[in-house]
This record gives sequence, C-alpha cells and structure tokens, in this order.
Amino acid sequence: MTQNPEKILIIGSGIGGLSTAIILAKLGFDVTVLEKNHQPGGLLRSYTRDGIECEVGVHYLGSLAKGQVLRKFFDYLGVTDDVPVSRMGRDGIIDRYLFDAPSTHPTHFDFPEGIAAYKENLKKAFPKEQTTIETIIGSIQKTSDQLHALDLLYATDNDFSLLDQSQAYGEVLDGLNCSPGLRSVLGIPSSWIGVPLADCPAYYHNMALASYVSSSWRLQQSGAAFADVLVARLEELGGKIITGVEISKVNVESRVVKGVELISGKQLLASTIIAAIHPQMLLQMLPDGAVKPSYRNRITKLKNTHSVFSVQASIDAETHPEIPHNLFKVETDIKGNILDLIYYQIRKTEKKNVNLLSILTSGKDELWSRWKDSQTAKRGTEYREAKKCHAMELLSGAEELYGSFKNLKLLDVYTPLTIRDWVGSPEGSAYGVLRSSSQTLATAILNRTAVKGLYLSGQNVLAPGVIGTIMGSFATVKLVLGQNEFKKLICLQES
Repeated sequence: MTQNPEKILIIGSGIGGLSTAIILAKLGFDVTVLEKNHQPGGLLRSYTRDGIECEVGVHYLGSLAKGQVLRKFFDYLGVTDDVPVSRMGRDGIIDRYLFDAPSTHPTHFDFPEGIAAYKENLKKAFPKEQTTIETIIGSIQKTSDQLHALDLLYATDNDFSLLDQSQAYGEVLDGLNCSPGLRSVLGIPSSWIGVPLADCPAYYHNMALASYVSSSWRLQQSGAAFADVLVARLEELGGKIITGVEISKVNVESRVVKGVELISGKQLLASTIIAAIHPQMLLQMLPDGAVKPSYRNRITKLKNTHSVFSVQASIDAETHPEIPHNLFKVETDIKGNILDLIYYQIRKTEKKNVNLLSILTSGKDELWSRWKDSQTAKRGTEYREAKKCHAMELLSGAEELYGSFKNLKLLDVYTPLTIRDWVGSPEGSAYGVLRSSSQTLATAILNRTAVKGLYLSGQNVLAPGVIGTIMGSFATVKLVLGQNEFKKLICLQES
C-alpha cells in the first residue's frame, strides 16, 4: 500500500489470526503474528498419536463449492488449491441424527446436501407439518442467499443485528407450533455453535444450517496441514510468524496502543495490534486504566459457550471402514429440546488397515471442576483415570451403534481443561463468546475495543466455525481500513 508499510502485530495464530494476517499482508501491511505455543494453528491444528493425525477443531467444512461463501474466502486468501478436500453427501447423507425418543421423534433423520433435499426429507419425516416446513425453509433460503452474497460483510455496519431474524429460534418454533420431533431436528444447528435453542438468534441458527446444507466437505489431509498452508501463504506474502512467545502486556498510553511486552521483557512496537484471542484474555493483558470500567465490566461478564470432551481411538479398518457421513446421537426432552449431542466420525488414516474413530460431546464441566485450578502437570492419577473412565463409557456407547470394534486402541482424550490451557479459552469454551439473544447488545461489535489501534479478531467477533471466524477477520480488516477503503480494496463477490 505504501513504500513504508504500517507495522501490525497479531496475537494468536488460530484460523482467525492467520486469515486476518493474510488479508493484511496481501494489502501490503508489514504483519507479524505472535503465538505462545511452539506450533501455529490453535484449534485448527491437529496432533499425532501413534502415527495417526487426530483433529481438534475442524471435522468438516461447509460452503466450499464454487460461488459459495467459504470458497470465496479461500479464493481471496489464495489457498483453495492447497487445501485438498472431498465432498460429502454423495450418498445423500452429510449427517445422520439418531434420536432417543422414538415415541415423539423419527428413529433417525438424514441431513442431505441442498435446501430442496433438506425440505423433502423434513416433509417425509413430518408429513403433518407441510405448511410449517415451507415457512421454515423460506427463512433458511433467505439466510443462505445473504450468506453467499456476503450482504453482512459489505453492509454499513458489521453486526448481525442488521438481519431481521434476531428472535430466539426456540420462540420461532413455539410460534409455529412445531412437534417435538420437528423441533429437535431443526434445533441441531444451534447445538453445533454451542447456543441453547431457547436463546439462539434465528439468524445464527439459519446461518449455521445454510453453511453446511449448501455443501459439506472433509479435509483430505489434516488440520495441521491446513494450518501449514495458511502459514506458508502468509510467508509468501511477506508476513512473519513467531512461535513460542508469550505476551505479558499490551502497552497502552492515553488509550492509544503502543505495542506489546513479552514475558521475556522484550518490547515490540506497533501502532496497530489485532488480538485474535478471547476478549476476556485480552483484558488480562491490558494495564489498569487502559479501558473504561464500563467496557471492562461488559467484557468480564460475557457468558461463554460450553466446552467439549473428545475421544480419539484407532480401530480395524476392514471391519469398520470409513463412513462418508457423520453420526449424531441426540438426547432430547419431552418437548424436543436438545439436552446433549454425541458426534461420531470414522475416517481413514495414514496407517494401513487402521481407521480413526472420533467422538465429541459436551464438556460436562462438573466432571472436571475439582481440577479447574490445577496445572496440566499436577492433575495427577485421579484426573487421568477420570478421563479414561469417561472415554470408555463413550466408546461402549459407540459399540452399541457400530458393533464391537476390533483392535480398538484408545489414542487420546481431551477435556475442557485441555482446551482452556492450550489455546487460552476461558472455561475451555469451544465456540467462544455465547452468541445468544440475551447477549445481543453485550456482544455487539466485539472487534472494536475502547483503545485506539487495538482490535479483536477470531471466532468471537461475529460467529464461530471456519466461515464465521474468517468472516470476522474480514470485518476486522474493514475496521482497520475504514469502510470506503475496504470496499475499494477488497472484492469477494465475483470470486
């Protein structure tokens, strides 16, 4: 942009930090990403156990077909050809939902590709609710059109309150007198983003649903490979990433950012800093008086989404081959509200005759609360045994669905405490700030802080998930550039 480009520091190298860095580096800024861990990627990065890559935050992606929103983002970032993916839904199923209440629900429901196919499956499963389903699909289609056209990103403001679907989705379904079965099927997308149906704004629910029903994809390689692609692209554009550096303080004078101080004592100067971390973690880095008490109070009181508990196990590939769709076991109450989900995925691995079984469910914080004040190395045998016990319960439940696993080997287990300590997410929250109807005002425009030159990025800015996080990156860049410059310099619609 200039002969002497402005220096920008970005704190955190998850997909939010890396995508923000790539956008700015592409525009000519001097960008450096700072990461406390020794490898970049945050929740994007997978890890290896027994020679097998285990995913953390990316189990499948939505809307990567040509003309769809994530494809537009990848095209702009310049990574589309370097992130190999395979399309799901070729067998007519992206996700299969299994319900625990057959008296009020279908035994299962198949989530397909395409809004028309989704509507057809709903009407087959709930033949007495045809008119209700037409109404519901109409709002989903509208959100899908807005999502792929990037209406939100190019609007005057960058907050979801612009959209006309701010009512809690549970209230929408109440008004339509949905049966418990239909309610539970429709409510699953709100669980994907960690928001209870009764408090999930309709636009968040519909955006999550639209993003995956448009098209769904699996990474052919690992999350670590995905992270490495983003790092390589950043470096190709002249950006830098420094790992193994932890920030002790963001330096602020008269509410203007000046740079950061590392735990080592080293000072790094910058007039623009973007924190791709949770806003509550950023508060801990700010000196007293850097922000108004009202701002600090608002951020401190933000409620977060729940965490997750994850199990990774290797199984015999011949008796349990890769399944091209995901499986959800759904626990509901009598009204059709979702109490819990268990997610299952069986994938091929790099090892011959070995497949990977991944299981994710809610964090059940009460199981881990006794260790919440402890450090990783000091949690002891009881913690490890509790992890293993819960993992074996989930594996036993998986065998009820898939049959007995041959050559089953438990590879790894992580808890909410793992996520909390690894990526600095308060309470181990998997999806960041709770984007609920009751927190609409408190979460408005989180990427704009009360300090000049200091911004937030990442999944907490607009929405969780890969799409929501990258869209938040573009929204933050719009704040840095100003709306007119953003529209002039960044064109995504024709990608």
